[in-house]
Amino acid sequence: MIPVAELADAIRAGQRTSVSRAITLVESRRDDHRSQARELLNNLVAHPDSRVGHAVRVGISGVPGVGKSTFIEALGTHLTNAGHRVAVLAVDPSSVRTRGSVLGDKTRMAKLSVDPNAYIRPSPSAGTLGGVARATSQAMTILEAAGFDVVLVETVGVGQSEITVAGMVDTFLFLTIARTGDQLQGIKKGILEIADVLAVNKADGERVREAEVTARELSGALRLVYAGTHNWVPPVLTCSALDGTGIGEVWNRIVRHREFMGVNGLAEKRALQQVEFMQSLVRDELEQRLHSDPDVLRVTEESRQALLTGQTTAASGADAIIAAFDASLAARND
Repeated sequence: MIPVAELADAIRAGQRTSVSRAITLVESRRDDHRSQARELLNNLVAHPDSRVGHAVRVGISGVPGVGKSTFIEALGTHLTNAGHRVAVLAVDPSSVRTRGSVLGDKTRMAKLSVDPNAYIRPSPSAGTLGGVARATSQAMTILEAAGFDVVLVETVGVGQSEITVAGMVDTFLFLTIARTGDQLQGIKKGILEIADVLAVNKADGERVREAEVTARELSGALRLVYAGTHNWVPPVLTCSALDGTGIGEVWNRIVRHREFMGVNGLAEKRALQQVEFMQSLVRDELEQRLHSDPDVLRVTEESRQALLTGQTTAASGADAIIAAFDASLAARND
């Protein structure tokens, strides 16, 4: 491992190998690596010429089969052609064994992966949503310090991971396709309620008319949801990642959403996100300590066996685990 100050300088110089090395560092759960990661992030944020916090952060999710990777490649290429430097983080909270798939992401975005102004990286969570928050948020800091002015965060999972990612970005984009049956039901599930911009993808060929109908249905439903408020009403657009139509308009609406928030609104949103991130880090750290303390592990296994045989309750087992942790902590402080 190279010295932290040297690694920070290399990141600011835009060296891609150093960026990858730094992201690997912040993803690590080793205590020494976590300490180095904190030192590195402090260096990047505190530098007088720091670019951290200046990027446009966009979360992207969608229904299965919507073509997220094709859309992200189309949007990323549109942005790099316009002079932006684009980074893509693909979050997969479900990948416990493989920790995500580098080759999978780059194979699906073959053109963008070789673009000198783009960078693609999976941001695995090691199976926990707390890991999503820690790894992805810190990876965004590194990418911004390296000069990427647009960071796209793709959520591979569904449900809670979308809410987690929405709490780390400026604008959350939800992709859907025509006639999926998810339009109104999606609002009930809460996914659409966190979206700032919606786009009906695959609006090409014979599917253009269906996409337009779907967009109108969604738009009408959202107007009812936001009726009587002065909040931003998420626009519903149609686009085709395959032929590139509508991609520019999707980006324009993302920019308009930022303008709607204004400088103060964006600053407040990010500040609140940092508060939640702090709390997430605390939860993640406590979970790590619970899983690494031998006395806690012993009591956890005893409680598990007692539950399986019906000799205790879940509440009693939880109390025993927490008591073991408190006792272990008191012993270390003596």
